[in-house]
Amino acid sequence: MKIMLYSRPGTRHIAGDLRNLFAALNRCKIPFKMNCGFAADASNVTGMEFRAEDIYDPADPSTYGSDIALSYGGDGTFLECAKTVGMSGVPVLGINSGRLGFLANVSKEGLPQALIDLKQGRYGVRESPLLEIRGRAAEPVYAFNEFSIQRGGTDMIAVETYVDGEMVATYWGDGVILSTPAGSTAYCLSVGGPVVAPDCECFVLAPIAPHNLTMRPIVLPDTSTVEFRISSRGQDTASAADGESFDTPDGAALTVKRADRSVFL
Repeated sequence: MKIMLYSRPGTRHIAGDLRNLFAALNRCKIPFKMNCGFAADASNVTGMEFRAEDIYDPADPSTYGSDIALSYGGDGTFLECAKTVGMSGVPVLGINSGRLGFLANVSKEGLPQALIDLKQGRYGVRESPLLEIRGRAAEPVYAFNEFSIQRGGTDMIAVETYVDGEMVATYWGDGVILSTPAGSTAYCLSVGGPVVAPDCECFVLAPIAPHNLTMRPIVLPDTSTVEFRISSRGQDTASAADGESFDTPDGAALTVKRADRSVFL
């Protein structure tokens, strides 16, 4: 077994925590590679040096050569890892060294036992769907948790929403969210959406601060294609895939569906 370590470049790490991480890997005799940004940060913090052959480029899957990816950080790091390394088909396990650890659900204290379990094959792999968003640019954008459309100014916006070509509603208010089961416990939960079991094959469509109080979250099959048409009185709105936002002009149309690729956890 070979492990890929992934952490976001520029993350503030504690030297003792990193030394414990590398010591645990060495005790289990598990070879590992690090993404180039993490290797540079770890070297600066600990003074350790890493060989060129033990470093990989997240943008180049040909440099991976590993069986499992360990995301080392918080949930933001996990999401970034899932949408880079994870989209290549390498299973991802989250080690929480940050503040929020719902997705990165193995604690630093639990890391040594997790490594033993991995080496001895005591783990399972679960497929988790991704959202594919089109309409912003030539290339699609992907989301692990959710895609959201939000007002950019003080005025409410209107989002006409179609499911498989049939109009569902016009959401007047602060915007709308389309969530995967994994994302049902994230932003979607905070606006009143249901908690969805990870193996449910569905999406959740949830309004954000709707002007019409009869507008409630809707559960859709994940075979659905959802189209959003935005009306915002001329002001730009903010669309976001897992918190990575981009401006969306008034009158834009965006299409979201389950991606042909998945992330394995």
